[in-house]
Amino acid sequence: MGTVFKRVVRREEFDRDLKKLLRRFRSLEEDLATLVRTQLNIYHKLHVDNGGIFRLTGLPFEVPQVFKVKKFACKALKGRGAKSGIRVIYAYYAETDTVELVEIYFKADQENEDRGRVISIYSAH
Repeated sequence: MGTVFKRVVRREEFDRDLKKLLRRFRSLEEDLATLVRTQLNIYHKLHVDNGGIFRLTGLPFEVPQVFKVKKFACKALKGRGAKSGIRVIYAYYAETDTVELVEIYFKADQENEDRGRVISIYSAH
């Protein structure tokens, strides 16, 4: 995955989520690469907020910052543009310039992110 960040890491849980979704949405790998290269870069490096990325609040830790991507263009969901219903949860470590992909889900299958997963991963840090 060509990237503008020093590191882009996919957690095991993320890969499991992705594997399930890839059966239905075959373009996801490519769509994810585009997301990291464009939208995450614009948000974190150029500090431009297009209204598609939101920081998760109310978490019991400050570092890393955890975000939800609500605008995710999925080519396999034709005609829906950035309102595909695919959500991506990721953590960003500014000091090491690392993006860690935590969760991906389809809104029709699951209403919200798995906060329990996020808390169990990052509260131990």
